[in-house]
Amino acid sequence: MVTLEETDLCFPQLLNSSCRKPIRPHFETMLIYILLSFIALLTAALNLLVIISISHFKQLHTPTNLLLLSLAVSDFFVGLLMFFQIILIDGCWFLGDLMCTLYYFLDYILTSTSVGTMVLISVDRYVAICHPLHYSTKITVKGVALCTCLCWVCSALYNNLIMNNNLKQPGRYNTCIGQCVIVIDHVAGLVDLFLTFIGPVTVIVVLYMRVFVVAVSQARAMRSHIAVVNIQCSVKVTKKSELKAAGTLGVVIVVFLLCLCPYFCLTLTGQDTMLNASSAAFVICLFYFNSCLNPLIYTFFYPWFRKSVQVIVTLQILKPDSSKINIL
Repeated sequence: MVTLEETDLCFPQLLNSSCRKPIRPHFETMLIYILLSFIALLTAALNLLVIISISHFKQLHTPTNLLLLSLAVSDFFVGLLMFFQIILIDGCWFLGDLMCTLYYFLDYILTSTSVGTMVLISVDRYVAICHPLHYSTKITVKGVALCTCLCWVCSALYNNLIMNNNLKQPGRYNTCIGQCVIVIDHVAGLVDLFLTFIGPVTVIVVLYMRVFVVAVSQARAMRSHIAVVNIQCSVKVTKKSELKAAGTLGVVIVVFLLCLCPYFCLTLTGQDTMLNASSAAFVICLFYFNSCLNPLIYTFFYPWFRKSVQVIVTLQILKPDSSKINIL
């Protein structure tokens, strides 16, 4: 007969060496399973549509859209990673120490890349709004492609350095079988906090504050029918489309920061942020949910995305020369 203690273990046959499952009502567990599974599938599907749209249609091959493509790729993999988070709902990890470490490693890479991409988006909008006459020469498709590739590579190398001890010996910090944790030393943790949160957020806020000031000045100029406005950035002409794009991407960045801040606030206060801890489950899921929100924002603000989705869903994308369809 199986005892109550055995049923509470991740691996009942291992008895004392196994981790214990957290006690949670069955209805609550099933609700979380269904909710997270739906969000994960929706996140992967929506971001896959963004990836296909920007990659396939030639009209969408612009510097700004390449940055959105990089963000969509990151968000797509976040959607896939959420299925591993679902595994941890019961507080037990059944995929082994190596997979646990790789899961964290990929998760950290995606986080760093997303933050880096947000900084690049802020720089792109800053140049477009504050220095519009130099935008076409300073911001090119090849240049942005190179920057996004460097962002991914540097993120992988950086996190490999941060997680070196965990990668060398997966599971070295687990206290029982069925646990999935990693430990980063205090100094590396502070450096990581500055490089992936405090520094980038400061850059993003400063650049977008400047963009906001210039956008307001341009809006007043257009209302007053003034052709030339002498402001600090020496902006002569700013296209309405650029202002609209800045506003839309501003919404993306604000939502990103709102979803990101709770996670790093826990880190700043020194609280435990292990993925199998119930106290951190909400903030981690909130950060993951941001990856689902980005395509929804595009749907509301970008007509080209709605039209491209229609072309993809109706399978018109399979027709010859479909990449040349007028999407804009």
